[in-house]
Amino acid sequence: MIALTELEQEALTLSLRVAVWAVATGLPAALAVAWLLARREFPGKTLLNGVVHLPLVLPPVVVGYLLLLTFGRQGPVGGWLDESLGVTIAFTWQGAALAAAVMAFPLMVRAIRLSLEAVDTRLESAARTLGAGRLEVFVTITLPLTAPGLLAGAILGFARSLGEFGATITFVSNIPGETRTLPLALYSLVQQPDGESGALRMAAISVVLALVALAASELLARRVKARIAG
Repeated sequence: MIALTELEQEALTLSLRVAVWAVATGLPAALAVAWLLARREFPGKTLLNGVVHLPLVLPPVVVGYLLLLTFGRQGPVGGWLDESLGVTIAFTWQGAALAAAVMAFPLMVRAIRLSLEAVDTRLESAARTLGAGRLEVFVTITLPLTAPGLLAGAILGFARSLGEFGATITFVSNIPGETRTLPLALYSLVQQPDGESGALRMAAISVVLALVALAASELLARRVKARIAG
């Protein structure tokens, strides 16, 4: 078994922490937005759909710059957080988690929305006819049937968060021990004259993590589908 260097352990631990927080904070919002897009018609729906998917088409550096303008100490939200609560997001690992969550958000929404649209609404209507409230129907029928999409969205978001680079380096920079995740550590090694072997190891770690996440997504989705079917 190949032992990880101190730099690799630091980058790997930070990347996992950032990805877990990005999914944990982004998934509930992704579920709410996916439900709105899948089940409701309202003015501005097309605009909301476009805004949600904007990080997929915008250059990540642009997303990071917009986050810096909004959540930096001089930004409207970042300035208020700093002055009112003493909380700073820019140039911290929490900011890296925010950048990763924003970039992963469209993938999570898309996976959950497709799963929601596949749910047979006649089951929900039948439950309401029998007297179940909307929340009870959502918790006992809609949510379990949407579980494969939730799992797929969570793991795709996790994998995307692990690989986030452009928005992260623009919003929180490349600070060792604070914001230097695996992609940023790889970038730093590539800039060094003797960093080629280290960069190759970082790339191998990133590929293994992504493959494990995708395999876990497929395995969990199959198990949940089998449990629902059977």
